[in-house]
Amino acid sequence: MRMLKLIWDFRGPLAEKTAEHHEIHLKDYIKTEQLNLNITGFQTINDMHAIAFMVVPEHIMKPIRDALKPHRGQLYQE
Repeated sequence: MRMLKLIWDFRGPLAEKTAEHHEIHLKDYIKTEQLNLNITGFQTINDMHAIAFMVVPEHIMKPIRDALKPHRGQLYQE
């Protein structure tokens, strides 16, 4: 089963804190929608760019993408 990493980009001096906070919303969405997903996170790219992400199976990606509108996505590799 292919897994996809949905990514939200945040830029600027508050990017890291914004990405960290966005992960909370991703976890809330998973709980509210009763999804069996457990890979979320945030990562600092540099001092002006950070990302929040959620990993989803390809077969359920479209409704999640349409609801949450990530900026981009890529294949997930552990």
